[in-house]
Amino acid sequence: MSIKKVLHYGEPSLREPSKEVHKVSKKITELIRDLFDTMYAQNGVGLAAPQIGVNLRVFVIDASTNEEPLEPMVFINPKIIKKSGAVKSNEGCLSFPDAYTDVVRYENIMVKAINENGKPFVMEVKGGNLLARAIQHENDHLDGILFIDHCLNRFETQEVLKKYNLPDLDPDMLIDEEEMKSQL
Repeated sequence: MSIKKVLHYGEPSLREPSKEVHKVSKKITELIRDLFDTMYAQNGVGLAAPQIGVNLRVFVIDASTNEEPLEPMVFINPKIIKKSGAVKSNEGCLSFPDAYTDVVRYENIMVKAINENGKPFVMEVKGGNLLARAIQHENDHLDGILFIDHCLNRFETQEVLKKYNLPDLDPDMLIDEEEMKSQL
């Protein structure tokens, strides 16, 4: 459909929780196409609706790699229903151009959602791979949580934000993940 502007860190709507989708309508189908078009134009792995200013519980992912070819995926009203383990990764985000920092994510997850045809599905992803991390990252966007809220070192993350002229880290938004961090 069309490439949309990706909101950057500091836009208040990135911190707002998104609303549930009640019907996979033509509007939602167009939103999904816009998300894919925008994500591919930005060379992203995933993109959530709030990142283009639409606070609905929808995100798309294409985590395909040469080692692991996958189909592009759509998640509507996703909910992570099972999680275990911990994995450290260096993450970035299209809403934080060029900024990367180390974060902690669950290694194994199970997510339930609705696909672009309105059909519910459950997916289990193990091993802390790119898909598992991307699902958690994009799902967080739907709750107004950003990847920097999971940072392993707030001082290093603050320096990265400063380097790219992004707003300061909000210490009140940091998520206490000491139990997960102890598993690393």
